[in-house]
Amino acid sequence: MSRLKVLFHVNENPRWPRVIVNVQNFIKDVGQGQADIEIVANGAAVTAYGSGPEEDLHREMQELAALGVVFAACRNALNMHSLAEKSLPAYVRVVPAGITEIAKKQSQGYAYIKP
Repeated sequence: MSRLKVLFHVNENPRWPRVIVNVQNFIKDVGQGQADIEIVANGAAVTAYGSGPEEDLHREMQELAALGVVFAACRNALNMHSLAEKSLPAYVRVVPAGITEIAKKQSQGYAYIKP
């Protein structure tokens, strides 16, 4: 089987726990290092990358990033929610526009999943 490429899209904060579990289960199923995985956050979901009471969520994100999962944040959404890029965790990559990132990844053969 060829290497899988998967893009998870999250735009609402309440969806984060489901996204994290879906990615964890995906990795368990295909094996660590066997797929290119990116999570793109836009809309209100980018606020989860900021500081706050979500310590467990940040720990899980960091663990997934250590496994090679790419976390992306939409710059437009960051600006809309007054989040400074420099305040984001080091594992978060900022993209100019989340929707454009999704379209680019789909054109590169990534499967689109929106839990």
